[in-house]
Amino acid sequence: MNQARENLVDFVIPLHPPSAVLTCAASFCLIIEIQLLGNSKWERGGVAAEEIKSLRIHGKLARDLGLQIVSGFYREGELLDTESDASQRLAVSRPAYREAVRILAAKGLVESRPKVGTRITPRDKWHLLDPDVLSWMFQSEPDEHLLESLFELRMIFEPEAAALAARRRTNEQLDRMRNALTAMSEHTLASDEGRAADQEFHAALLVASDNPFLRTLTSSVSAAVSWTTALKQRVRPLVRDPVPDHERVFDAIAARNADGARAAMAKLVELALFDTKTAPMPTTKANTRGAATR
Repeated sequence: MNQARENLVDFVIPLHPPSAVLTCAASFCLIIEIQLLGNSKWERGGVAAEEIKSLRIHGKLARDLGLQIVSGFYREGELLDTESDASQRLAVSRPAYREAVRILAAKGLVESRPKVGTRITPRDKWHLLDPDVLSWMFQSEPDEHLLESLFELRMIFEPEAAALAARRRTNEQLDRMRNALTAMSEHTLASDEGRAADQEFHAALLVASDNPFLRTLTSSVSAAVSWTTALKQRVRPLVRDPVPDHERVFDAIAARNADGARAAMAKLVELALFDTKTAPMPTTKANTRGAATR
């Protein structure tokens, strides 16, 4: 087993920085240990089984806490329960809770200090473009200012990305956008398949811009497109079909018309904001902080 660990580290060191090596090696060797030790130790609930269980739980804990933070259930500056108290209340292991807090800290939602505890940070420290944070905000009714701010950001860079894509796209990238557009038309944005195709279209466009900094925004744009589209349809299907808006962007990119692509994308984002703001919202109850939920 020790030799297996050494061989794995030797393999991944040339490919990853030290922190990634440790994480990758530890996780992969855990799987190897389970296989080599056989079912007996697994069934007895050994250390490996506990670690695997923790890996399954901490993501859900981070999501639940993240939703509570962005919804205002926990307020700025408020201290979370101690690791010991929280793990007992939630009936989870302390390592699982600790890892969940680390995830939230990496997203800027909390900060932990010795002898102080874990405190909710101001919203201007949150990584708002993190796909998980975006997801949590849209699941907890984003306020109008935040919604408009997101579309302002899209208006700043997506039209220029479309113009760059018109100048730089390859035929393969154009095919990727065309296939996504075909799927959007076939499935419509009322379906999961259609919304996935919508994300694919925007992601392919950013890749076609051939700008490495814009490409890093792919997951954020995909999350924004996905959640705003879902937000518009929670009460009723879309009244206006946005597929033709995407077709105009595609046609301009296909024609290598940078100015046309820029204008078409600006109009697409403008209409998407209009659709979002005019869509009926479901009636929701105020967020209460009952002792039973804490």
